[in-house]
Amino acid sequence: MRLIRKLYNWTLGIAAHRHARWGLGGVAFIESSVFPLPPDLVLIPMCIAERRKAFVYAAICTLGSVLGGIFAYGIGYFLYDTIGVKIIDFYKLHEQFARFRDLYNQHGAWIVLAGGFTPIPYKLITIASGVAQMNLAAFVLFSVIGRASRFFLVAGLLWKFGAPIKDFIDKYLGLLTILFLALLIGGFIAIKYIL
Repeated sequence: MRLIRKLYNWTLGIAAHRHARWGLGGVAFIESSVFPLPPDLVLIPMCIAERRKAFVYAAICTLGSVLGGIFAYGIGYFLYDTIGVKIIDFYKLHEQFARFRDLYNQHGAWIVLAGGFTPIPYKLITIASGVAQMNLAAFVLFSVIGRASRFFLVAGLLWKFGAPIKDFIDKYLGLLTILFLALLIGGFIAIKYIL
């Protein structure tokens, strides 16, 4: 837990750096296609460090995530057989991806909307959207709604409760880290066993 505490304090320290916004946008972009960790890990400390900019950070996170989603959509649409399949295989979700693709043809828009808000790995949804050749405009619309809902909810809570949230996180960082990891792993397990 000492390492997590150091990482948390370090992230808080750099959250006010002049290039922190670019880092947040970059993490949000790559999380939508290949990176396993969600951008909330950067968004939350940045909102805590500069509470008045919480909604700006949520907008940056949303924009980066949706642009990354479009990039991953392109991987699924044009490059699934060469690049997309390697990303799915890396996460050992190939079998689930096949079943997911079948569901996708019936409920694609709802899956994008729900996936943008939940801990289900978003990269699976973005790549599947391209493979299923979902209407790009609908994909972008539902991605914006889902991702913005998630990131603006987080930012709104941190903006509203500011210092008490920081104190709560400081006090319960270990427990919150375990809970966060459980949700992240739960998202992968949900994909693996439910689909």
